[in-house]
Amino acid sequence: MGEQSSVAQNVTRLSKNAAPTTNLDSLAVEEPLEIRVRGQAIAVTMRTPGHDEELAAGFLLTEGILKRRADIVEIAHCPAGSEAALSGNILNVFLAPNVKLDLDRLTRHVFSASSCGLCGKASIETVHQQFAPVAKPLEVSLEILLSLPPKLRAAQKTFETTGGLHAAAVFTSGGELIAVREDVGRHNAVDKVLGNAFFNDSLPLTEQILMVSGRASFEIMQKALAAGIRCVAAVSAPSSLAVEFARESNQSLYGFVRENSANRYA
Repeated sequence: MGEQSSVAQNVTRLSKNAAPTTNLDSLAVEEPLEIRVRGQAIAVTMRTPGHDEELAAGFLLTEGILKRRADIVEIAHCPAGSEAALSGNILNVFLAPNVKLDLDRLTRHVFSASSCGLCGKASIETVHQQFAPVAKPLEVSLEILLSLPPKLRAAQKTFETTGGLHAAAVFTSGGELIAVREDVGRHNAVDKVLGNAFFNDSLPLTEQILMVSGRASFEIMQKALAAGIRCVAAVSAPSSLAVEFARESNQSLYGFVRENSANRYA
């Protein structure tokens, strides 16, 4: 499907007060993306096609593999051939020769993250071995914070037609939108927007705000810390471990950020 983020499908609308009607509706595209580094598959994620290079770069950045733009020589989709059925859904990342890569550690981490059995405190300490806490939280005025949700919503172009995508955005501390990315996976949306910053050589994002359209999880806070982000705002709720992580990492964390109110958790 290439870069197509939505498709039209026939949908039958059912109603108590009217006969069924069939019309075209837009659906968010969901397809697998296999990320390969130095020829070896390290991760498969279900994502919405588009900005795949940013997704891969953001993922590798938040896994501690990438530090700077020069670490990547090239990112390219596998050409059609024996894998024609997956053409466009396999991405090769070519790293600079001096970049060290422990594939065994990375693969175990990626595929066992949801069932590793670590307690919350141990998980936080493990992240901090790679990404140190920031010096202090980024202070944001309530006026600026409450101005972010409508700006994010207005930038969610595919969500407008499908209602089925998450979004992540980077704002300046003054509330100016820098970049927004959408994806069927909330973590993918964050990786994409951080990958955008990576390719623009604008890391670390110490003076910027990360806003997500859904909830704030432990993994989103971890990804924010990897990019040097000191303030995270979420339209929905944070998890308990996300709050603990934010406090341990000196990050500001706001949840239920709406146009008239917000909760400060850290």
